[in-house]
Amino acid sequence: MQPVDPAMVKYLRVLVTTLTGTMIIGFIIITALFVTRFAGGDDVTLPASITLPDGTAASAFTQGGDWYAVVTDADEILIFDRLTGNLRQTIRIEN
Repeated sequence: MQPVDPAMVKYLRVLVTTLTGTMIIGFIIITALFVTRFAGGDDVTLPASITLPDGTAASAFTQGGDWYAVVTDADEILIFDRLTGNLRQTIRIEN
């Protein structure tokens, strides 16, 4: 066996310590970003009820600034006006 160089061990110890510190600081930054970004998540308003056309069932929901959309099981996207609840647009998803 070859003898271990003390300078190399010291160098590796500094590298491992630096990596550990960097990972800890990165974890703290990511946690802080999650807390600050998601803290104001209570301002999401959902419609009280959505009236879909007869014979359709919802499979997904999303919303924008002044609209919300429902994806139906019939491969259609129904876009409604947020204020009135009226159907704005129907988009047929083609296979």
